[in-house]
Amino acid sequence: MRTRRNHQLTHPENFKKQLLNWAQQFDDVIWFDSNNYPSKYSSYDAVLAVDAFTSIRSDYVEAFNKLQEYQSTTKDWIFGYLTYDLKNDVEDLTSSNFDGLDFPELYFFQPKKLFFVKDDVVELCYLKVVDDELDTDFKNILNTLSFETTINSSEPIKIKVRIQKDEYFEKVGAMLNHIQRGDIYEANFCQEFYAEDSQINPLEAYFKLNAISKTPFATFLKLEDKYLLSATPERYIKKMGQDVISQPIKGTAKRSKDAQLDKELSEALSSDEKERSENIMIVDLVRNDLSLTALKGSVNVEELCEVYTFPQVHQMISTIRSKVSKDTEPVTLLKTTFPMGSMTGAPKISAMTIIEDLEETKRGLYSGSVGYFTPEGDFDFNVVIRSILYNASESYISCSVGSAITAKSNPLKEYEECLVKAKAMREVLEN
Repeated sequence: MRTRRNHQLTHPENFKKQLLNWAQQFDDVIWFDSNNYPSKYSSYDAVLAVDAFTSIRSDYVEAFNKLQEYQSTTKDWIFGYLTYDLKNDVEDLTSSNFDGLDFPELYFFQPKKLFFVKDDVVELCYLKVVDDELDTDFKNILNTLSFETTINSSEPIKIKVRIQKDEYFEKVGAMLNHIQRGDIYEANFCQEFYAEDSQINPLEAYFKLNAISKTPFATFLKLEDKYLLSATPERYIKKMGQDVISQPIKGTAKRSKDAQLDKELSEALSSDEKERSENIMIVDLVRNDLSLTALKGSVNVEELCEVYTFPQVHQMISTIRSKVSKDTEPVTLLKTTFPMGSMTGAPKISAMTIIEDLEETKRGLYSGSVGYFTPEGDFDFNVVIRSILYNASESYISCSVGSAITAKSNPLKEYEECLVKAKAMREVLEN
């Protein structure tokens, strides 16, 4: 049982900063911020979960079954993440590339303290074991200093690349050979930018990244000494009663400060044959994944190749909807669609096998997902892209980016697309 209390907010944006700053005292923190991005699918403007009452962490072996048991027995709000390498639970695959971050492959926790911000109201939702702390906590949050006054700027970070430019071209060439042989139609090929023996202030880095990007699924995650600072624009999957939606992104164009040129870039993305084909292939994959659990005839495409504009980039997004029976287990919907098609390719198993062979870094939480389950079994999960990952104990910083390789791909343009996607993270770290 939880105790709920609502408070009116005079300055919601300032309160969100105070709230996240206050949360840093806990070992388990997950924060979502929509940055007031308009969407008919949004439930909250921001959500904070802190302080684990119960939790589960696991490697990939039987991970989804363990999560199903935890979710069904807890029957409460639970927050956590799925790493990309849970693919090894779903299929007969492996992950043997270098991992400098060492995140658990699955982690979820039942928070003692929850905060839901919507418009100018915050709802505090506390487990009974800590509900006597409600009023004190709220006063302390309001007395928390703005984050600018409580942190010291880090030194600029020297970023290195895991795959050199010439090697990148060779690897894309190898992937194109697979496409020409018919092994795959499309694959998302990723590369890592990283820094060793480097420290950052995670909260400072998150606020800087969010100020640059302001995306609808921004995330701050802390698990003891490990951090995710994410400016992801992409939703993986959401369940609302019997309705399920997935919103893959495929297709990217840079922004311009010149309004006319920016409009032209958006329109060019909308009509770009290669970008549309990338998106449509993944839409077909998502439709197939959703059909595994959908009621007959209920899978449909609500939006196809719609262009959305964010501060850093234009993105092509599609929305696929399905309806499931009332007795469908929530975790089954994740297991049958994971990893998300936008981060793998098609056919999915062949693409994941080739990705593992050609990439140099274990993806881990990058291209995985962070989200939550409600007590009723609804859920919402994002796609972890445009993110900085940090292991404070190992002083290791990582940000990976990727692009979809198809038969029409030009290796140089794919490389340049990766640089566009990495721009915001590098700006935060290097400046």
